This record gives sequence, C-alpha cells and structure tokens, in this order.
Amino acid sequence: MDLTSAMTIAAAGMKVQSARLRVTAENLANAESTALAPGGEPFRRKTISFTERRDRASGLELVDVARYGLDRGEFELRYQPGHPAADADGYVKFPNVNPLIELTDMREAQRSYEANLNALQLARQMIGRTLDLLR
Repeated sequence: MDLTSAMTIAAAGMKVQSARLRVTAENLANAESTALAPGGEPFRRKTISFTERRDRASGLELVDVARYGLDRGEFELRYQPGHPAADADGYVKFPNVNPLIELTDMREAQRSYEANLNALQLARQMIGRTLDLLR
C-alpha cells in the first residue's frame, strides 16, 4: 500500500466519524425535546450505520455511511401534569435518548477521528520526508 492510499483510507474514516459526531450531537441537543401538543411524539433518537465500499478509481476498500435511521425504542414517560404536552393522565413523552450512551458514542467517534487524523498526518510527513531525501 502506498502513502496516498493510506491518506485516502484515513480521510474516508474521518468523514464517517464526523457524520457520527453530528448525529450524536443532535441526539444530545434534543435529549429533552418533547412534543408541542398533547399526544404528540417527542424527538426520536437518530442512528447511523456504516458500510464498506470499493473506490473504483483507486481500487481501495473504504468506509462510508450506509444509512441514517431512527431508534424505534420506547419513549420515556414522566408524570408532569402542568406540561403543555401532557396527556389526559398527566404523562409527558420524552425522547428515547440516553445522554450517557450518546456521550460514550461521541467519545468513541472523537477518538476514531483523531486516530485517522494522526494516520493522515503521519503519511503526509512521510511523503514530505521522502521528497526532502530526493532533493
């Protein structure tokens, strides 16, 4: 594998981890977003999944976003009779977002992004040093 291939693979990894960070950030931002009217649905947790794809130009196997989805898990019910979105029994549906899980996913995505960035920078440095040797 040459250094440009390593850079291409690392860049693809950074791209998908960036998308993963956006999804987890959106989930965290909406962790307390309820419906505006009684009986309405609150924010539903978003998910992301990855797939492998072959880049025809380079012949490399790269990672890519396969799809964005919604978590079909149950909403949390909280008894808050004064809330504008409370049902007839006084319960409000809250998003199916667990901030602890989102923070864990965010940390993992951040570390994966950093690892790919380090690989990209290392390959770039190696190319630079090779060019310096050839001068």
